[in-house]
Amino acid sequence: MENEALIRLAAFLGLFALFTLIETLAPRRGRALSRSQRWTTNFAIIIIDGLTTRVMAVFLPLLAVGAALDASAQGWGILNLLPLPTWVSVIAAMIILDFAIWFQHMVFHKLPLLWRLHRVHHADRDIDVSTALRFHPIEIAASMLIKIGVVYLIGAPALGVILFEIVLNGSAMFNHANMRLPLDVDRVLRQFLVTPDMHRVHHSVHRDETDSNYGFCLSIWDRIFRTYTDQPRDGHDQMVIGLEWQDERPGKLGWSLMLPFQRK
Repeated sequence: MENEALIRLAAFLGLFALFTLIETLAPRRGRALSRSQRWTTNFAIIIIDGLTTRVMAVFLPLLAVGAALDASAQGWGILNLLPLPTWVSVIAAMIILDFAIWFQHMVFHKLPLLWRLHRVHHADRDIDVSTALRFHPIEIAASMLIKIGVVYLIGAPALGVILFEIVLNGSAMFNHANMRLPLDVDRVLRQFLVTPDMHRVHHSVHRDETDSNYGFCLSIWDRIFRTYTDQPRDGHDQMVIGLEWQDERPGKLGWSLMLPFQRK
């Protein structure tokens, strides 16, 4: 669609700058590693992930938005078979895609092979706006294939996919940001949305807390499927973020990229 990439880039850069500013002015926690060390690695991973999707675009005829346009042209997918107004299809697609991301996230925690990939994200010893985009490139590729499949299955309209991508990136940066929200605001927001305090529990070193709060945008899925944890047992100030590697290694690019292939 016209100007799609530009719109998504502008939204990403604007929200990244906003949440970076907020977490700088009102941080929730102190840092275990320096921002410069972590961000060098995390941004390198982000660049590699971007190149991965570019390579996929060469070998795959369609990515997510293209799949939506193709599904619409062919009349494939559930939403294309129903006589719904466009705005209803767009909202329905965004909600279904959000659930699909929640379910995928849970599966990546439960299956050992997929957890090997996903733990690159969780190995980060601090959680901030850059953590939202720290995923192993193989996980990015797998996630894209899953997303394409879901788009075809439900017949998501292209506008719904574009808006979902913007909301997904924005909400992920929001709930990973090291920002301090007033407790009353957090309490209200988390009834509907995943807040930074809610998602921080998911990055706890305790595995039972790591295996909870899987949502990226809507908080209802964790409540419905009873995977919701309200607060970390050690408190937000004292809780340990990351996995068993509580040293300098998670801040290094080579180590992070090779983590899925380590025996342990």
